[in-house]
Amino acid sequence: MDLSILQVVLWLIAGLVSFYFSIGNARVWTSISVGFFLILFGELLPRAMPFLPGAGDPRVEAMGYIIGTISILVMSHGFQEYYVFSRTLELEGNKLYVYLVTVGVVAASLVFILINPVPSEDTLRVIRIVGNTNWVFLSLINIDLIRKIYLNVKDSPISKGFLAFIAVFVCIFLWKGSELYIQVYSLDLPAVMDAFPVRYQISQVTNMIGNLFASLSVAGTFLYMAKLLR
Repeated sequence: MDLSILQVVLWLIAGLVSFYFSIGNARVWTSISVGFFLILFGELLPRAMPFLPGAGDPRVEAMGYIIGTISILVMSHGFQEYYVFSRTLELEGNKLYVYLVTVGVVAASLVFILINPVPSEDTLRVIRIVGNTNWVFLSLINIDLIRKIYLNVKDSPISKGFLAFIAVFVCIFLWKGSELYIQVYSLDLPAVMDAFPVRYQISQVTNMIGNLFASLSVAGTFLYMAKLLR
């Protein structure tokens, strides 16, 4: 199986598991689950699979990258909510509000893409760099935030599940961080690639391994949390 197809299949499984988790559990988990679910579209659309509507359209690719950025913002908001909840046991809002706001943000992003010129390769590269920068820094912030959540709930049955989420973000950091490194230093351009072949290969391998382990760990973590919450 082609590696890109394998990655999409694994993220499909991870996305469906996380979305199902959001439906069957308390409101406090909704933003976290929906955020991870959106990664599926962030991975699927830019791949330009031949069987997908709009395959090869730069606007579809750009939308995929933007949804990927939205996903880390949504899940980070969810972990912030859970941190507050773990300290105060107070929670506001409802699930429907989270779903509607997320759909609204995605729809607004689609309108933005459609009313502007078709993205060039340079524009797509900038969008990817902005998105990966968000992923890298928010992954580090989330690791620290989840550590604090773990300390607040370490006596509860679900505490070990948050340690698993730390592992998830370590994998995501390696995945997105290596991709950002390639983009910032243009290691994927032929001339630079030929000048620094080892760095490019190491970054590529790190990117692929990080992606695969991130999808596996996301699905595994939500299944583990579902078991702990029973």
